[in-house]
Parts: sequence; structure tokens; C-alpha cells
Amino acid sequence: MTEEKQNTEVKPVKKAPVQKPQESLKHIVRIGQVDLIGDKPLKISLRKIKGMGFNLANAICNVAGINKGKKVGALSEEEIKKLNDVIADPMGKGIPVWMLNQRKNYETGEDKHLFLGTLDFVKDNTIKRLRRIKCYKGVRHSKGLPVRGQRTKANFRRSKGKVVGVAKKKAKAGRT
Repeated sequence: MTEEKQNTEVKPVKKAPVQKPQESLKHIVRIGQVDLIGDKPLKISLRKIKGMGFNLANAICNVAGINKGKKVGALSEEEIKKLNDVIADPMGKGIPVWMLNQRKNYETGEDKHLFLGTLDFVKDNTIKRLRRIKCYKGVRHSKGLPVRGQRTKANFRRSKGKVVGVAKKKAKAGRT
């Protein structure tokens, strides 16, 4: 009888996990004049903006009061506006001066943070100024050599995209 009872017992069927209804994520969100992918966390996506690194992205999220792990596509219009305000004027919203990338500007003497095209423009102008006044950094830029004190014996052996290599000295034929 126990055999019959075992055969007639119904095994419980595993149910499929219940899926939570997903919020409608926006696929692309525009923050700081850059289109960011909506399914990535905010702290990672903000780093796609040129001129913004890991620390600045975290600081901007903290100042704006937005969760860093929140998906970009799930941000509300109000949160996007807060982020844009902090990105437009980071020092005025409480970002410390040491996080800015343009401290004591050469022309104006003020502290500011540059993003996107203005960052490239100011960087190019700075290099042109250094070349024009022929300071050490400007000469190194002109020659295509490392500017910040790196060694050149093993690295930086490229000349216009081609590997230069080391040429061995040939032994003279009169010596024994």
C-alpha cells in the first residue's frame, strides 16, 4: 500500500518567479549636454561627460541629493534639473576647490571646472602658450617628448606612429 501511495502523490510544481513590473526607463537621458545611456547607474554614466571623473561624479550626486546607484533612465525631470544645475556651477553648489580642473586660471585668476569642448579649447590654448614662451614644458610638447618627468630610455620610442627601437653599435674592424 505504501507503494501505491507513493505513486499517487503529486509533486509540487515549481512556479516561475514573479517579475516586478519595471518602471518605464528612458533609454537616453541628456545631462550636462551629453546623451547618457539609461540602463547604467548614475555614478558610472556621469563619467562619460568629458572632464568628469569618478570623484567629481560622486560629489555631484551627493550635492544634488540623488542616489548614485539609481539608473539614469529612472531619474525624474526634477532630479535631472538638479544635476544640470550642479554641473553648470559646481563650486557655487558646494563642490570643494581642490576637485576643480582649472584652478587659478592664467588669464582671470579664478577657479572653475571645465567640461566638453571648452576643456579641449583651453587645454590647446595652454599648450600653444607654453610653446610660444618656450618654457621647458612647451619645448617638450614641441619635440613630442614626455612633459612630466617620465624616463625616456625604455618608453616613448614612437616617432609619428612608428616604433623606433634601439640600434646597436657596430664593432670596429681593427680592434682585437
